[in-house]
Amino acid sequence: MSFAEVTGISITMLGQIERCESHLSIATVWKIANGLKLSITALISEPVQDASVIPLDRVRMWTEDEGRIRIYPHFSIEDGRPFETYMMEMDQYGVLRAAPHNKGTEEFIWAFEGELIVRVHDQEYAVPAGAAIRPKADKPHAYQHAGYAMTRLSMVIHYSH
Repeated sequence: MSFAEVTGISITMLGQIERCESHLSIATVWKIANGLKLSITALISEPVQDASVIPLDRVRMWTEDEGRIRIYPHFSIEDGRPFETYMMEMDQYGVLRAAPHNKGTEEFIWAFEGELIVRVHDQEYAVPAGAAIRPKADKPHAYQHAGYAMTRLSMVIHYSH
């Protein structure tokens, strides 16, 4: 099976990525990571010390939806731990669509500010500030800002092995 088949990314697009002729979206990076059976942060992780404080300005922020979505990957999969953690900020009208992750993957999301709508396959769930949701992430899913204030959330992605 070719890398294009495993990732679902066309050969043409893969060539453009290799030649740095194309902007990588989060969705494309997810497809590459899933094709390699890795977490997205495993592609960019750094060695870990016994303890460390990670200031927000040292986290490599990713943006989506024309900057309305900001994703901060705080902790990646390390030493066989099958999870990674993120903080996400969503401005009004922000939407992030995600392709299915590997089978058995679940996300644990806590909205600590603002409102969020989570769509999993054909179901829609409203998540107000202070509430949490645990969707299965091995199906098509999306996150949408709801309300007027910025939405902030914390997410743990657990990968089944």
